[in-house]
Amino acid sequence: MRIRWSLGIWLCVVFVPSCVLAQPSTNVGGKIQFAESVHDFGQIRAGETVKYSFVFTNVGAETLRINSVQPSCGCTATADWSRTVEPGQTGSIPIQFNSGSFNGQVTKTVSVNSTDKTQHMVVLQIKATIWRPVDVSPQFAVINVPPDVDGGSTVINIVNNTDEPITFAEPESNHRAFRAVIEPGTNGPKHFQMIVSTVPPISTGNVQGQITVKTTSTNVPVITVTAWANVQPALVVLPGQMTLPAPPLANPITPSVLIQNNSTNSLKITEPSINAENVEINIRETQPGRQYSVALTFPAGFEVKPGQQIVFTAKTSHPSMPEIKVPISQMPRPITIPPAAPAAADGPGRDTHAAIPPAAPHQFPMVPAR
Repeated sequence: MRIRWSLGIWLCVVFVPSCVLAQPSTNVGGKIQFAESVHDFGQIRAGETVKYSFVFTNVGAETLRINSVQPSCGCTATADWSRTVEPGQTGSIPIQFNSGSFNGQVTKTVSVNSTDKTQHMVVLQIKATIWRPVDVSPQFAVINVPPDVDGGSTVINIVNNTDEPITFAEPESNHRAFRAVIEPGTNGPKHFQMIVSTVPPISTGNVQGQITVKTTSTNVPVITVTAWANVQPALVVLPGQMTLPAPPLANPITPSVLIQNNSTNSLKITEPSINAENVEINIRETQPGRQYSVALTFPAGFEVKPGQQIVFTAKTSHPSMPEIKVPISQMPRPITIPPAAPAAADGPGRDTHAAIPPAAPHQFPMVPAR
């Protein structure tokens, strides 16, 4: 019993330290440790550029190398950071943030890649609250105009964040399709509303303009708002024109035409036709009163004659577009290049070298003997 006990003590003395020594060290290699990974700039003025340096320490046993520093957007830039840091030493990563056109609370990130084997990538974070003397939100006046109305409008909120009273001149527009007025807001004397409206008549498609208004504010003497209107057409026909493969068609083809009704009234399509022979027309109402699909089947061998103008037409029940027309053309016929003519064969007994005169011998000048 005593021998066994002594043997157990001997085993503990001999083997336990070896087990302890076999455990891997956590400090192998360089190891990065930041003093803080999140920095809040607090409230800053719009357009202001602020800077901060994130400080880190190499708490590892070997040299630490910073491979790259990557901001999440162009508004954040990095200066010359510490590339190599010895064990126990500190380094820094300078960050610069441009508040630019941001509003309210903003959060951006910076990714740091290093030789730290336990965490190759560390994500730093910066925060800020952007303050403006006069806040304009949104900065774009976007108006979607349905096809059955004369126009539309949207509201831009203006807030005076200073103690200075502010008044506005009459807004001016550089495009006749827009007008704007400023009215008092409903949230107090520092709140205002700019109502931007379209001016009929306005053509379908996209229209863009700019609204400017002068103020009595010493911080923001002029407010500028970009106005953009999307006027939807009552009917959309896709494609607006059609091109067939080069003639003659090797096989029958069946392209289609889509007719989309964006108005509130139901649409009827009648009298579909095409001024070409042997072309089949198949029209389907895929969405009752809203959408039609027209399939045009052109036979094999079809060819548009020179000077011929082929058009698909159909009558509609919508007063703004009583007739639909889709021009149809065809790609040009491929140009065939004739093969080159073979070289003329030599006649029997003809000496092909006879035409080449022999080279004249080189003549050296005669020098008289002395």
